Amino acid sequence: MILIDALYINNSGGKVLLDYLIEELEKTDKEVFYLLDERIQKEKLQLKKNKVIYLKASLIKRRNFYKENKNKFSSILCFGNLPPNIKTSAKVYTYFHQLLFLDLPKEMSFISKKIYYIKTRFLNAFKKNTDYWLVQTELVKEKLSKKYAIPESNILVIPFYPPFTSEVKTNIRKEHQYIYVSNVSKHKNHLRLIEGFAKFYDKHKKGKLILTIPDDASEILNSINVKVNQGYPVENIGFVDRNSLCQLYTESEYHIFPSLTESFGLGLVEAIENGCKIIGADLPYTYAVCKPSLVFNPLEVDSITEALSLSLQKNTINSESKVKNEINTLISLLH
Repeated sequence: MILIDALYINNSGGKVLLDYLIEELEKTDKEVFYLLDERIQKEKLQLKKNKVIYLKASLIKRRNFYKENKNKFSSILCFGNLPPNIKTSAKVYTYFHQLLFLDLPKEMSFISKKIYYIKTRFLNAFKKNTDYWLVQTELVKEKLSKKYAIPESNILVIPFYPPFTSEVKTNIRKEHQYIYVSNVSKHKNHLRLIEGFAKFYDKHKKGKLILTIPDDASEILNSINVKVNQGYPVENIGFVDRNSLCQLYTESEYHIFPSLTESFGLGLVEAIENGCKIIGADLPYTYAVCKPSLVFNPLEVDSITEALSLSLQKNTINSESKVKNEINTLISLLH
């Protein structure tokens, strides 16, 4: 039996990947047990015959689960960056997709830095409990190996992501429409983007910025409301489902991505698949997954403004993806 341990996954890009993984596993005849975060319990999983248990995402709950079931599984995929708390008899793969375990942005708050420092101590303590690490890019492989002294032979690069299957498309791509599909973690850098767009609009009186900010992100929502009241074309559409997201990508000219750190940058790949050009942060993670149309320094508002200004030119190159979906390779490891 296979264990999918995703106890710490409940939102954002990690949740998108988890949903896709479960969907594809359920198409196989593999016997799977899912250990999931109780915060997603209200969602109805479509399971054929496999079992699921929901727990509070805590180290103690997780340790107790492994103590009770350490010899029950033939292979384990830990999907939340941390290997099992204890050694098991199974072949263990740990999917690592959080760059904040590797590099912390300088402007991150002191408390947040302390929290991630503690998490890195746990990862270091548990790393002996996994056989292999799975990552999305060569960049993450290199950083993970260096930070935690893990042999590169034990780190497998297996990118995967859900393709868009919706037939909802549009032939009308709105000129100078810029989108940023992202959650609101501090490193996502929304406030600089909003300021940079406002300065761009002051200069050219062109463009529209669309964001996907949830209702509880008061600081960013306040910033958006101030700009809207001042007459700037900034629109927040909140959370969007996959079909609506597909429509948003296909009608927008650019996806601007100012994040300060990413393990993959799922939005970059999705946007390119749907014909968007990328205005990306001039950081290694961007080049690891794509060839962007334009880049900027994500720490400088004026650099964002300049990149937006350059996007008005008619000869901007198309963006190209450098990764492919290897979900079948991932699933083949689990037996």
